[in-house]
Amino acid sequence: MCVTCGCSEGAEVTLNYLGTEEEPAEHRHVLADGTVITHTHDHAETHEHDDIAESGYKSVTTTVLSSPLNPPILGDFENSVPPKVGGLGGRKHTLEQNLLAKNDQLAAQNRAWFQEQEILGLNLVSSPGSGKTTLLTRTIRDLQEQIPISVIEGDQATSNDAQRIRETGCNVVQINTGTGCHLEAAMIQKGLNELAPSPRSMVMIENVGNLVCPALFDLGEQAKVVILSVTEGEDKPIKYPHMFRASQVMILNKIDLLPYVEFDRDRCVEYALKVNPELKIFQVSATTGEGLEDWYDWLKNAMRSLVKNHELMFYK
Repeated sequence: MCVTCGCSEGAEVTLNYLGTEEEPAEHRHVLADGTVITHTHDHAETHEHDDIAESGYKSVTTTVLSSPLNPPILGDFENSVPPKVGGLGGRKHTLEQNLLAKNDQLAAQNRAWFQEQEILGLNLVSSPGSGKTTLLTRTIRDLQEQIPISVIEGDQATSNDAQRIRETGCNVVQINTGTGCHLEAAMIQKGLNELAPSPRSMVMIENVGNLVCPALFDLGEQAKVVILSVTEGEDKPIKYPHMFRASQVMILNKIDLLPYVEFDRDRCVEYALKVNPELKIFQVSATTGEGLEDWYDWLKNAMRSLVKNHELMFYK
């Protein structure tokens, strides 16, 4: 459940590993207790099921994913919530604390695993329509021969963006959150188990389009990258300060449209740095390629700082 709006309470989260041309796609339903319902499709599309037991699939297996990366879910959270104290407000505050504490514990496990494997994990966040997927696919195509890249794709529904990423040849897992407005650390653990990314590689996590709730949830990433387009308005950083304060990088996308929209990019940068003076800012066009080399250099330097033995790197 989202601690801000309660949007995902009771929602069914599905994880869809799109596979390759040679192997079928697997479709997983993650239940509240960590149980994963798995069935195989003969194509890479997600189907909606009101009740998986009545879905008509004959080969349905139930497994609990467990590994050093994905330990068993700890207990029954609902029964562990302290009794109501001081009215609804007091119980809500306790609920938020417990939810975030559990998420932060799992995020710390993700972060330790990323560091152990020398994997750069990035959490890409934005409003819907910022060009996040276009930027991601362009980055993959331009860098995949130098840096192994895999993707965890988050959306409320459909595998459309994951299909676009798959067309680049990149390994991708789709997580559909249902009514949920963000990804959580437990979802990332399950996604990483499916991806099995190689050491000294990069994992891009494309979060659900939302500038509010993803700011609260640590996924174990090394950095949050917030993407803003010139079609959204230059005041986004001060309208959604928590997200820009929580991010280490801001990408101002679609600068090729500046002649056609009313957007003051100097003011936008001023607002962003006012909220977060440490923010690294790149101004790019994912369509024309303008400014992307600076973004790519930042990614390569981030990889260099993470990998202990530079001789094992795929680029110089």
